[in-house]
Amino acid sequence: MELQERIVKAVGELKKSVVTILTARIKYDFFLEPIPLRGVGSGFIIHEEGHVITNYHVIADAEMLKIITPEGEMIDADILGGDPRFDIAVLDLRGAGYKPVRLGDSDRLRVGQLVVAIGYPLGLLGEPTITLGVVSAINRTIKAPNITLENLIQTDAAINPGNSGGPLATIDGEVVGVNTAIVPYAQGIGFAIPINMAIRIYKDIIEFGRVILPWLGVYATTINKPLASLYGLGVSRGALIVKVVPYSPAYRAGLRPGDIIIRINNSEIGSAEELSGAIRMRRIGEVIQVEYVRGRSRKTIEVELEPPPTVF
Repeated sequence: MELQERIVKAVGELKKSVVTILTARIKYDFFLEPIPLRGVGSGFIIHEEGHVITNYHVIADAEMLKIITPEGEMIDADILGGDPRFDIAVLDLRGAGYKPVRLGDSDRLRVGQLVVAIGYPLGLLGEPTITLGVVSAINRTIKAPNITLENLIQTDAAINPGNSGGPLATIDGEVVGVNTAIVPYAQGIGFAIPINMAIRIYKDIIEFGRVILPWLGVYATTINKPLASLYGLGVSRGALIVKVVPYSPAYRAGLRPGDIIIRINNSEIGSAEELSGAIRMRRIGEVIQVEYVRGRSRKTIEVELEPPPTVF
């Protein structure tokens, strides 16, 4: 199948699962008169029972929430949960028989891979807008107002206000990310939350009603070549442990300050941010393999992740 036909086929399939999200928030002017502020965003159906994934900032503080389905019907929706730390929320269309998207594996994305972004930018209704681009970078960390997002996918596919919450997909129609337009200064640069992270959050919300992050119990800093040279460290990349919380999973497994974590399972760890992201992707009770450097020796241990304690 030719490239153009693959893209057209993928878009035709994805459009059946992309929704428009309409919100209203009440603000008050100087005279305490209520002023309704309307917003618009995008989302996509993740389960046939009508579960929708979108961005948290799309629905934050919303006092009215309606969704326009792919068939053009406007219906009420419930908020099942969300987490501003990841800018992900889950909605419920109160029905069944919806068409969910096909999921891809965001861990297998490659820089230069073609992707399409779908949504309703700038409040344009009717047919969704499609933009085409490439994966420009992976594992990006960006700072937006009141939030820092890690491990993002960067793309040059146009993502404008209103696109937020829509899917980023491969040219075969597999969703690999959740578009976010939370960065107001981005020009010609789009970002998406990896779908593997979004699904992990979705499962927590459905099962527990909230997101429960696993806890390793270390504070770490990023190793670089000057630091490695200055202190004679055995590696030039990794996450250097500066503190281990007593009786935490890391402490009980034998990790100590000065150890350098270089791998979690099959993923290389080149920075403190990558370590944090790797732990966030796991689930409570999961046993992970941690490879680390102590002095000139490399060691591998198993650590069972736990929920964080209420009080440190």
